[in-house]
Amino acid sequence: MHWHTKQNRKPKSNKGITDNYAVMKKFRLKYFKILVLLAITFETSFAGCQTQEETSEVRNVIIMIGDGMGLSQVYAAYTSTQGNLAMFQFPVTGLLLTYSEDNYITDSAAGATAFACGEKTKNGSLGVDPKGNKLNNIFEIAHEKDWATGIVVTCEVTHATPAAFYAHVNSRQENDAIARDLAKANINLVIGGGQKYFSDTLQPQAPGKILRNKGYRFSFSLDSLNDKSDKQICLLADSHLPPGALGRGDYLPRATEKALQILSQHKNGFLLMVEGSQIDWGGHQNSAEYMISETIDFDKAVSKALEFAQKDKHTLVIVIADHETGGVALTGGDIKQGKVETKFVSTDHTAVPTIVFAYGPKAYLFAGTHQNTEIFKLIKQILKW
Repeated sequence: MHWHTKQNRKPKSNKGITDNYAVMKKFRLKYFKILVLLAITFETSFAGCQTQEETSEVRNVIIMIGDGMGLSQVYAAYTSTQGNLAMFQFPVTGLLLTYSEDNYITDSAAGATAFACGEKTKNGSLGVDPKGNKLNNIFEIAHEKDWATGIVVTCEVTHATPAAFYAHVNSRQENDAIARDLAKANINLVIGGGQKYFSDTLQPQAPGKILRNKGYRFSFSLDSLNDKSDKQICLLADSHLPPGALGRGDYLPRATEKALQILSQHKNGFLLMVEGSQIDWGGHQNSAEYMISETIDFDKAVSKALEFAQKDKHTLVIVIADHETGGVALTGGDIKQGKVETKFVSTDHTAVPTIVFAYGPKAYLFAGTHQNTEIFKLIKQILKW
């Protein structure tokens, strides 16, 4: 039996064990110091980047609204351009919940009011709460802060989305009242359609008469805009501008570029809203060609805003959509060939969340999922208004 063999042996010296322990202790201490050093270095670098991002001053804000532009519309445009889309260059993305105060599916009036005023309201309402009370909008606040403001759209300037940034009416159908509200507002630059609402210069309370008396300069082409004037209305059509495929050409990117050139001369900063108005109409018509071409056209305007922000370093660009239109599904395609197959499940708006893209100082605040009302609130927070 050898049950006690190990007990009968002479114990070995602990010197080797002690030496090994000492070596391991020194190694662990050295390793720990290296880890601490790396952690400090990483934390310092990260903190430096974070501080720079958090302290960069935002002097201008560009709000780009693709009306009716859901993720399917964006990806269909990405496919059609063979992967060449400015929106996909934005480093920050998020989601917007779009429902209105009284409906799971919003309309453009309530959706744009959420963006402009920071509160949900009833479908059809512009710049008022569900009880009809006036809401302060982001353009009015900007004017109080002596910031320049501008609107560029491919629809009538009295249409739902642009009107939410200056009007206060219970119904988006009240075009004459909306035009009068525009005349009362103090927006520096307005570009779009809707000449018929401002052509009367004889009646004392006619919107066109009021605007001219306030010193506004009217023009009817982009080339006739005055680079030095800070009160301008440029109306290029009696009603809405034509679809891009029917003769509008590169109006939207050109108008965006022109607006940036004019508004950037304001010393305190500017707030510009640009709408790709007719993406929505392509969805309503279940026309993939119309919808995609308008999304691509809108993206060209986004590209102009992005180029400006990249050079300026103090401009925040936010690309958003009020709702999705058409219930678009992408059922096939080929990016290399620029081909995409679509199917529509509706001729109206849908409830799916829309995507937000952000670039510039404080862009990180737009990551994640937000209520549409938070666009207004985040802009106010960023600008400390």
